[in-house]
Parts: sequence; structure tokens; C-alpha cells
Amino acid sequence: MRQKYLNSPMMYAFGMLAMMIPSQAFSSFYSYYYVDKLGLSIGLATLARTIFLIWDAVNQPLFGYWSDRTKSKYGRRRPWIFGAIPLFMLTFIMVFSPPKGLSEMGLFTWFLIALVLYEAVATVIWVNYGALFPELFKGDRVRARASAIQQGFQIVALLIGTALTPLLFDAMGFSNMSILYALVFAGFMLLFLKNVQEDKEAALGPQLGFKEAFRETFRNKTFWLVNIANSFAQTVNGLLSSMIPFYAKYVLRIPEAQNAILLASIFVSVIPLVAVWFWLIRKMDPVKGWRLSFIAYALSVIPLWFGTTLLSGIIAGVLVGFGLAGFLVTPPIVNGIIIDQDYAKTGSRREGVYTAVSGFITRSSGLISALAFLIVGIFFGYESGDKPGPDPESTFRYLISVVPFGLLVISIIISFFVKIERKPEHES
Repeated sequence: MRQKYLNSPMMYAFGMLAMMIPSQAFSSFYSYYYVDKLGLSIGLATLARTIFLIWDAVNQPLFGYWSDRTKSKYGRRRPWIFGAIPLFMLTFIMVFSPPKGLSEMGLFTWFLIALVLYEAVATVIWVNYGALFPELFKGDRVRARASAIQQGFQIVALLIGTALTPLLFDAMGFSNMSILYALVFAGFMLLFLKNVQEDKEAALGPQLGFKEAFRETFRNKTFWLVNIANSFAQTVNGLLSSMIPFYAKYVLRIPEAQNAILLASIFVSVIPLVAVWFWLIRKMDPVKGWRLSFIAYALSVIPLWFGTTLLSGIIAGVLVGFGLAGFLVTPPIVNGIIIDQDYAKTGSRREGVYTAVSGFITRSSGLISALAFLIVGIFFGYESGDKPGPDPESTFRYLISVVPFGLLVISIIISFFVKIERKPEHES
């Protein structure tokens, strides 16, 4: 029975489910928790995110490089993930469990330390998990199927992490919610690890030195264009997730308990739409499908501007689901092609370095998101939940619709400069 599920797309996808439940709860509610609930100013929250990104710029590529060069009887990636599981649980709980009675500077210090520790451990897991994808799944068609299944699981995780989280923290508080999610994370991650086996020969191949490995990566123009385009679109993912609670409160003016309904409208619709994108991507060149996903995503955020009630917000959310589904399915396929071509050129398996650098580029979207929040907030006078300014409604209309549309237009423009020449595939 285990052989049937060994290295199957479904078992690989359980790793995504494990990581995305707490990660989505974090990305959707940490700003809301610290800024609107605890009263931390946007300026200090942005400063903490900036300091983290400087640290992240260093640790992401290093973790990828060390992972590529790891040689053990358990594989290159699995030992790293096993070791990071308890640390991830502790740091995730730390983010949502600040001591009571802290001054604003004390709260900022706690937030900064928790953020740096949590993101560093998360990086270890994401880099090693992502590096397994091109190794386990070969060819466009197989990768399209694996990506669609993986993203289907991701949407379930997004739904849990966003729609269920408000109900949980309302019922049990943020700290107890984080403990529950940490335990769920560990269970699903161990199930994933039990059913994944690495290619032993991949670790035996030649490895480039540190300078040469990064020089080859940094010279890859296609890699940079693809991931910079993805970064702007990833910013939209983060903005939509983190702005929904504000959008619900200040634009739609619905009770906090109804956040779950609004979030569910986006993520429930994505689950069947992932299958639509899987069908589309099989019918066209992967790069063209990837570009089309940006166009669909850009068009889909426009209706959010016109939301005024829970019903109109739900309709807009369903439309966003189509664009989001496309962006979730297509990038892993394009990045897999780039990694394959690098292996053909260098003879070295470097999924870790590419995944890490790609992860840093796309995760830098957090800074873009934070800066957008800061700039739009300053323009309209929003400082925090205690000082929402004269027009918080306009603040969050722009942040959830106009800013995402502009970012996706940039992604579309960049995507037209991406050209990947390949020999025709012959797959069974």
C-alpha cells in the first residue's frame, strides 16, 4: 500500500497542506493582529519587515546551497525538514503569543524577534520542500498534474488558514489558535515525509563551488525575469489575504465574524478552478499559460473596487478565485523547465539554490506589500486601528483593488520578455 503512495503527487501535496495552514494564518492575520488589535504602528511594522528581508536575503541562498550539498542516507532535503518541524511549531506560537502589558517598543521588539526566527525556520522547510518538486516529477504533463493537485491542497489550506482562523481566534484567542495550528502542521508534515523518498543518485552527482553555483544562477536572465514577474503577483496574493479583514471592516462594514464567509468565497471557488487551469495549461505552451494567468488575475481584482455589501464582496471574491487559481498552478511548471535546462548545461543538480533564490525574490514581495500599506496609509491618514484616519474606506479600496491591478500589469509586461526555447517533449 505504501508503495502505491510513495512519491505520489497527493502525498507530496500533504507537505503543502502542512505548511500553508499556519503560513496562511500568519500572512492573513499577523498585520491585523499587531496593527489593529495590539496597536503597533504601521511604521514600526514595516521596519520589522524590512529588517527581516535583509536577514532573509542572506539565509535563503545559504540554506539552498547547503541543502544541495547535503549527503546522507536519508537524502538531501528530508533531514532538514525533519529538524525544522519542532522549531517551526515553537516560533509560530511565539508570533501569536506576545506577553501582555508590553510598551509599543517592547511589542515591536517581540514582533521583530518572533518574525526573524519564524521566517528563518520557514525558509528551511520551504526551500527543501520546493527543491523536491523538479526532482520527483519529470516533464510538463506530469508536473502540470502534480502542480494542480498540490495547489488543490494549497487552496484547502488557504481556506482553513483564512476562513477558519477568525472563528478560532474569536473562540479561543490568538495564542491557542497558534498552538492548534502547530499541532496540525506537525501531523501533516510527518505524513508527507513518511511517503517521500529522494533520488539517491541526485546527491552523488558533481556539485559546483559556492561562487560558481551562484554565478550561474545570477547569470540566468530567464530565471530572473520569471521570478521578478512572480514576485509582483505574489505581492497581490499577500495583499489580498492580509487586506480582507480591513476590507470587510472599513469597506463592506460587515461584522468580524463574517470575515470567514468573505474569505471562503475566494478560496472555495479556487478549488474547481484549479482543474480548469490544469486543462488549459495542458493545451498550450507553459510560458503562454503562465502569462495568461497574470492577465486573468489582473482583470479579476477590478470588481473588488465596487464591493459595498457582503453579497457584492462574495461575488467579487469568486471572480478573484479564477485569477488566483491560474497563478498558483503555472509558476512551478515554468521554474521546473528552467531548473532542467540548468542541469543540462552544468551537469549539477541545484534545485536547492534555484528554489532558495526564487523564494527570496518572491518573498521580497512582503516588503512591496508592506510599503504599499505604508504609502497608501500615509496618503489617506490611516495609522492603526486606534487611529484609522478620516477615510479608511478609500485606504482599503485602493489596497485591495487598484494596487493589485497595477502590480499585475507589471508582471504581465515582464512576462513578454521571457522566452524559453525547448525541444519537443515525447511523453507517454
